[in-house]
Amino acid sequence: MSTDIKEVVKEKYGQAALRVHSSGSSCCGASAATESCCDPITANLYDHSQTSQIPEDAVKASLGCGNPTALAELNPGETVLDLGSGGGIDVLLSARRVGPTGKAYGLDMTDEMLALARENQRKAGVKNVEFLKGEIENIPLPDDSVDVIISNCVINLSADKDRVLREAFRVLKAGGRFAVSDVVVHGDVPQQVRDSVLLWVGCIAGALQDTEYIAKLEAAGFEAVEVEPTRIHRVEDARVFLTGQGVDVDAIAPQVDGKFMSAFIRARKPLAESRD
Repeated sequence: MSTDIKEVVKEKYGQAALRVHSSGSSCCGASAATESCCDPITANLYDHSQTSQIPEDAVKASLGCGNPTALAELNPGETVLDLGSGGGIDVLLSARRVGPTGKAYGLDMTDEMLALARENQRKAGVKNVEFLKGEIENIPLPDDSVDVIISNCVINLSADKDRVLREAFRVLKAGGRFAVSDVVVHGDVPQQVRDSVLLWVGCIAGALQDTEYIAKLEAAGFEAVEVEPTRIHRVEDARVFLTGQGVDVDAIAPQVDGKFMSAFIRARKPLAESRD
């Protein structure tokens, strides 16, 4: 199952990158329902002061559900890692915030997205960025090497979230911060929604319950875990991302009203114990 999900995600995100190259846009990885593809999850996440700093294609390729770069605390000289970096929007914004003495890594498993991200980096003229090919379950960086981990509507796509969080904990330095945007569930969700593999790419079926997300972070070793809702999705939002997926929208939508929300999730790796 995890391999199937990974291949579906890879295919859909690759298609999203190609749509950008053909002057289209993308929407949380799902097939575009409209030309503008502005669904309630991905729309209007970045303000003009941010989008004016980066190439248009980086904005078009944004598949996220939040704006972690606006909410995360980033300081000059720090090293930032974006899990599932896509077209590179959050990496490029982070690179500017950490400055020339800092570094921003983007990690993605999709060749088409990596190519698009590197082209956006070239257009932006940002030097302190490196895009890595790999999976978020196996981060290709050494232990204790990153100050901040960000991610934008990607961890919910993984079939092994516990491993993702353990890997995030491993590469963070002592006292390092976990600061991601993700879709979470508050309450029970119909099994029919969770069973649809296509919806994993639409940021819905793979979403954890908010309490479960907190428990998994704590099990991985994190402390000071917080979940801050940023958008609560209503019935009409459900119609947008369920239409065309073979789901009976009228039957399902009333059952998901207000249960899905975009959230900013914070946690911290404990400081190393002092030694005498």
